[in-house]
Amino acid sequence: MHLYRKLVAHASAKGQHIFFSPISVSAALAALSVGARGATRQQLFHTLGFNSSQLSQTDVNASFLKIIGSMAFKISQGTAVFVDNLFTPKPDFLHVLKQCYFTEGFKIDFTNPIESTNTINRYVSGMTSGKITQLKNLDPSTVLYLLSYIYFKGIWATPFDPKLTTLDLFRVTETIEVPVPMMRMEADVETFYDEAIATSVLHLPFNNSYSMLLLLPDTMATLENKISPAHITRWLQRMKQSKYKISVPMFYMKTSYKLNDVLAEMGMADMFGDHANLTMETEENILPSTLDVDETGAAAATGVGISFFSHTAPELKFNRPFIVMITEVSAENIIFMGKIVNPNI
Repeated sequence: MHLYRKLVAHASAKGQHIFFSPISVSAALAALSVGARGATRQQLFHTLGFNSSQLSQTDVNASFLKIIGSMAFKISQGTAVFVDNLFTPKPDFLHVLKQCYFTEGFKIDFTNPIESTNTINRYVSGMTSGKITQLKNLDPSTVLYLLSYIYFKGIWATPFDPKLTTLDLFRVTETIEVPVPMMRMEADVETFYDEAIATSVLHLPFNNSYSMLLLLPDTMATLENKISPAHITRWLQRMKQSKYKISVPMFYMKTSYKLNDVLAEMGMADMFGDHANLTMETEENILPSTLDVDETGAAAATGVGISFFSHTAPELKFNRPFIVMITEVSAENIIFMGKIVNPNI
């Protein structure tokens, strides 16, 4: 949630969408901590929410081995390390990355930046089914590039009927409304209204152990300032199922963040300067992410939705900015998190 709030501060002035994977960022930073020492490792632990006096690097590695391992058969998530042909990292560094973070290792010629960039782009495109196709251009002085990726493909347990999707108005601001394709359904769904933060929560499961939580606040700033992981636990415990007419816009998001400044504000000041104590040099952290939501879910599939509306069911309509999360229900892990400001952008 801390990273989300920092991204909000950087994006709000431009009215931008926000979308990223907390689990992917955490895995990348944890993998980076394997090669860190001293104050740099302490800063990484602090940013991850760990107490370096209570947790060892071995403890952190074991935790991520369990988290990533539990996701391996349901979601494409992992890390890759690209090492320059003339650079030899410590063997134990690569061993821990492979054993605990499921990291693939590759030799590459970074002195040819175009070829090395294309090689990495082809790799990440293949691992994300073409959703992420272009990362940053690499510097010829790079000796090691650590990549963390995640790709989720989900189909609604109860798909929306495309025949019910119609244009409707979405209120971007108090003075701006835009027409958007609005998906509609009347069904028994799980909802909860959190009075403490004046937010309606809709729970839409996929046909696996993952779900989408849609958060529609009365006031976005109140939700963003107060939301915490404890809220998710409470919402899932207190959800009630009842018949609702729900309206959710179709949307597609593609975001990319340069995380240097954001991570520095979160306590990692040494990471991108001359004082970094790492087995490799870290210049930039680029975070590309995409999300595509339509009637069938987060990917194309066939399905028949419920195609009737009554006049008695209450309505929950996402026709103003809202927050979206994709979670693993059993572990309450946030896989993706974002904010939809304008579904047309």
